[in-house]
Amino acid sequence: MNMAGITIRRATRDDVPSIVGMLADDFLGKDRERVEDPLPQSYYDAFARVDADGNLQLVVACDGADNVIGSLQLCILPGLSSQGAVRALIEDVRVDGKLRGQGIGEVLLRWAIAESRSRGCHLIELLTSRARVDAQRFYVNLGFTESHAGMTLRL
Repeated sequence: MNMAGITIRRATRDDVPSIVGMLADDFLGKDRERVEDPLPQSYYDAFARVDADGNLQLVVACDGADNVIGSLQLCILPGLSSQGAVRALIEDVRVDGKLRGQGIGEVLLRWAIAESRSRGCHLIELLTSRARVDAQRFYVNLGFTESHAGMTLRL
């Protein structure tokens, strides 16, 4: 997919440092992620598991020079609820901090919505921290509505 000079493609192992850098580049991720050179092996192991799972797609948005400028993970979840409807879960939406507000996130989300439709999903869910007020406004502008209270148990 190429919209406004932005290409969406499946992430590769070589993209992992850029993705981790974006995950760490906000007030929540800075304490959660470890941006080191070299990156901890755990990130590459996790990438291999995601990449091998046909119901998971880790994608990156790239500029015309193939620089990674955004990413997200799309999870396709079969289930029994809603008469056996397949749902999608969008996770870890990130855009390079220097490029936010330029439409990159919208291109990523519109790709995820189209991909979810093509995979037969009847519903798309996403979670965002209550502290990410700008992100919440962004998702509402794309048609998402608040519907559930999310909870987390860190293990």
